[in-house]
Amino acid sequence: MSIKHWPHLERPREKLLARGAQFLSDAELVALFLGTGSRGRTAVDLARDLLGEFGGLGQLLSASLQQLCEINGLGPAKASQLLAILELARRQLLENLERGLVLDSAETTKRYFHYHLGPRHREVFSCLFLDSQHTVICCEDLFWGTIDGASVHPREVLIRVLHHNAAAVIFAHNHPSGVAQASQADRRITERLVEALGLIDVRVLDHIVVGSGEQLSFAERGLI
Repeated sequence: MSIKHWPHLERPREKLLARGAQFLSDAELVALFLGTGSRGRTAVDLARDLLGEFGGLGQLLSASLQQLCEINGLGPAKASQLLAILELARRQLLENLERGLVLDSAETTKRYFHYHLGPRHREVFSCLFLDSQHTVICCEDLFWGTIDGASVHPREVLIRVLHHNAAAVIFAHNHPSGVAQASQADRRITERLVEALGLIDVRVLDHIVVGSGEQLSFAERGLI
């Protein structure tokens, strides 16, 4: 049965207008962006399939255009529209996290970098610059690599730390393979950065490795 044949206040758009967006399920909200479903499936059915395929909104926010287009019933036009909406939502989440954010736990940091680095399809090495109260000054992507890795230069990191007058930093990089594990190379460059920044009394609080749906914290694992 198509959505237009549903009872009036069970249709997503009408429910939103009558009660507010907060009363819609994740699938109903996604369905509003999709507009229409596919043969034999309503937009809500298609939205439920999307959420089930990706494991929820968090992973859907990190989906690529290619991944979306592989879903049966979601062609390039709908995938592009949905990707634009998801990117807007991701940027809004990042803005909220960055605005006056005090990083007081590994979980907060991991959530931040999940949204910042999760969608990237090549390796990116980022740095959060913090003041003495561990309030975020800014986040910068410092180095870019291929799917296999990025070259990280401690000298360039020191230049940016001094530029921002940071008292502490948190590093992060993504593994496009999806595996959130600390490689030997990850450990070596972290040790080099800790040593280099220690010379100017700047603390390295953590190094986050972002995988597919999971993140590893060096601090939590006792690696830093």
